Amino acid sequence: MIERKVLQDKFNEFSVENFVRTEIRDVPIKEVKFEKNPLGERITIYTSTPGLVIGREGANIKALTRSLKARFNFENPQIKIGQVSHTHLSAAIVAKIIANDLGNFGSQKFKLTGFKALTGIMNAGAMGCEITISGKLPSSRAKTWRFSKGYLKKTGYVSDFVVDKAKESVTLKTGVVGIQVQIMLPDTPLPDKIVYFDPEELLKKQAELEKQELEAGVEEASVEEEVSEE
Repeated sequence: MIERKVLQDKFNEFSVENFVRTEIRDVPIKEVKFEKNPLGERITIYTSTPGLVIGREGANIKALTRSLKARFNFENPQIKIGQVSHTHLSAAIVAKIIANDLGNFGSQKFKLTGFKALTGIMNAGAMGCEITISGKLPSSRAKTWRFSKGYLKKTGYVSDFVVDKAKESVTLKTGVVGIQVQIMLPDTPLPDKIVYFDPEELLKKQAELEKQELEAGVEEASVEEEVSEE
């Protein structure tokens, strides 16, 4: 029963997130969190453009609330907006921005769009990134274009669970174009990274530790003498 409830909760979170992304498909969204509380259901939308989610005088929020009530039978859904401080360090937001640019300006300047996104990611402090755009760009034959810079893990634990990845698609006159973004965030822990220390500094630290241990031993000995005298 517990496993079934956990799976049902995860499925509900997945369904709500997909529904929200579909309803406001043109808005760059990093993630959508869903949780239940005694007052109702809380949906937090993390985006780089809160104004587009809220709408004029809250029109978009009200429409989304009505849609959530009708689709999932929620009694009192509460929608909150979370601000994303580093826009170019979110793979989902970058992929959506590229998709919107391709949809607005077409496929003629897709290289400029890719290099612009790549530059923004690296200027934000990322260790490395890769942007892949696949489709009929700009000819009638499908091709895959790759924009990469910096250091990026492609295999192993870091690639599977640490590197931020996102996929997006956009429909153009020539067909569907797929976009994939991978970002290795700043200060990513790497298992194969070796840190070298100066031997003199290590000797100084070792001497300080030995001195502290010696002083602690002297204090313990004095306390034992006082207790024995009493």
